[in-house]
Amino acid sequence: MQHARKRFGQHFLHDPAVIARIVAALEVRPGEHLVEIGPGRGALTRELLRRSDCTFDAIEIDRDLGARLREQFTDVPRCELHQADALEFDFASLAARRGGPLRVIGNLPYNISTPLLFRLLGQAAAITDLHVMLQREVVARLAAQPGTSDYGRLTVMLAPHLAVTKLFEVGPGAFQPPPRVWSAVVRLTMRPQPLFAVSAHFAAVVAAAFAHRRKTLRNALAQLLSREEISACGIDPGVRPETLDAQAFNTLAQTLDRARR
Repeated sequence: MQHARKRFGQHFLHDPAVIARIVAALEVRPGEHLVEIGPGRGALTRELLRRSDCTFDAIEIDRDLGARLREQFTDVPRCELHQADALEFDFASLAARRGGPLRVIGNLPYNISTPLLFRLLGQAAAITDLHVMLQREVVARLAAQPGTSDYGRLTVMLAPHLAVTKLFEVGPGAFQPPPRVWSAVVRLTMRPQPLFAVSAHFAAVVAAAFAHRRKTLRNALAQLLSREEISACGIDPGVRPETLDAQAFNTLAQTLDRARR
């Protein structure tokens, strides 16, 4: 049995009860297009391959693991194993070839989870939802509400595009080798349309606001907006950034849009 490789951030899920809960949460319907990121040793893969009424693609970066998994995909035309890096994979092309949007599943390596989420968000039109395992603290940040300690840049950046539902937590013992942290399974549903028309300056304003969490909004955004410009948006310049919702940050960003026309 192959040992986990640190450079890939591998922690292999093996607990049958956790796997069953993930499959149940998926509520797979006939004709859907399933994609697993990082199948590893194939514990979840075996369950997904049982769905003969769906297409199934798995993306594995580790060549040795891919070789071991490949026999499970032999002579199954509706299923395919891709030897590839998920951070570079073209999900839009796969959806076009499969004939519909994808449902993404995976135990995401903690060391690439945030950039991978943004990679998937960049191809949102090709994806219906994600059911993924992440570090518990990352899920807390995704699901956080304004005014809480977990609320921050990641929360705000994804909020216009994703609906977040935390499903359940998973202890270290469900993995081999066990990680040093707890994990959680989360459902991320792509919104058909963003909550609002996202400003071209949205990312810059959010990044500046959360660069120094303890600063007031007027100090955090001093290089971008004046106190008067912030007030003109109906926002108190003296509040801390973590008290504002995503729409408020977008309103601030739109001021920069107008100023640069």
